Amino acid sequence: MFRNFKVVSKVIFGRGSLNQLDDILQPHRTQTGGFMVFLLDDVFENAPLQKRLPLYPNDMLIPVNVHDEPKTSQVDRLRDQVKAFSPNLPDGVIGIGGGSVMDLAKAVSLMLTNPGSSADYQGWDLIRNPAVYHVGIPTLSGTGAEVSRTTVLTGPQKKLGINSDFTVFDQVVLDPELIRDAPKEQRFYTGMDCYIHCVESLEGTYLNMFSQAYGEKAMELCRDVFLKDLPDSDDRLMMASYFGGMSIAYSQVGIAHALSYGLAFMLGIHHGIGNSIVFDQLEEFYPEGVREFRQMMERQGITLPRHIMQPVSADQIERMIDVAMMLDPLWENALGKDWKSIMTRERIRQLYLAM
Repeated sequence: MFRNFKVVSKVIFGRGSLNQLDDILQPHRTQTGGFMVFLLDDVFENAPLQKRLPLYPNDMLIPVNVHDEPKTSQVDRLRDQVKAFSPNLPDGVIGIGGGSVMDLAKAVSLMLTNPGSSADYQGWDLIRNPAVYHVGIPTLSGTGAEVSRTTVLTGPQKKLGINSDFTVFDQVVLDPELIRDAPKEQRFYTGMDCYIHCVESLEGTYLNMFSQAYGEKAMELCRDVFLKDLPDSDDRLMMASYFGGMSIAYSQVGIAHALSYGLAFMLGIHHGIGNSIVFDQLEEFYPEGVREFRQMMERQGITLPRHIMQPVSADQIERMIDVAMMLDPLWENALGKDWKSIMTRERIRQLYLAM
């Protein structure tokens, strides 16, 4: 059975394209009593970017803090905040920020129309009702959150995405000017999320020509950004993120992502940094990719955190292994259907302890 997956309905790309946001949102605004919800990374609160947003008198602007990875409890609080603001559903939810903010925007748009807690929907195709109209505007590029059908959340028991066709954004605005001033290390680690997507997709057992075509182009763009010095590197990185996200839409990620979920759940390590810490230990599985990753680190002047497991107890490591082993599709893509005979708990423990 071939997957019939949903893609983003509308995409606008280009420097200055954020200036068209009012025109983009206008057809979705209701005539009376309607409002839009803008979830803005709080690093932009009262900054020039906030002043460029087309806020109407009835709209909600919610600065969101993503110092920690997005949690189901945070999604539920934001949903309740929007519901307390008005008895009516908003006309739309717009997420402006990096992958975490876009994931929050996707999750809130889903939870406004589905009952219970967002933790109830961590898994594949558990959402039953369509989300409200939702828009993603990345200010960092690499996660692919702008194009994916997943909103990655840490819940009480696990870190796992809400994977659903209803999760996909209705509109994305890709304006390379918005990622220009990203801090060097943040830009690198987010970009490495994209690069690692590509390695895991292109070397996975789920690979097909659809994911290969997108993955190869995304990897080429990552090399342009992190191994060369080009004047349009922001444009290239933004498209690498988009293409990398499309590659795994019809494929999957692999070992680095599975293990990084354990790091995020137990240690709160952000996704891009976690992927990089893990990937550096995976030369046995992705030899060419890891060697090139290290070249990119050296060229960009990046030093990975080391010895992160020193304060971690044996019980915590066991919980991390539990979280990682829940992600069957990732392991199967990386190692095949017999993955449990290859990647035992002891092997995962050894990999974690080496970090």
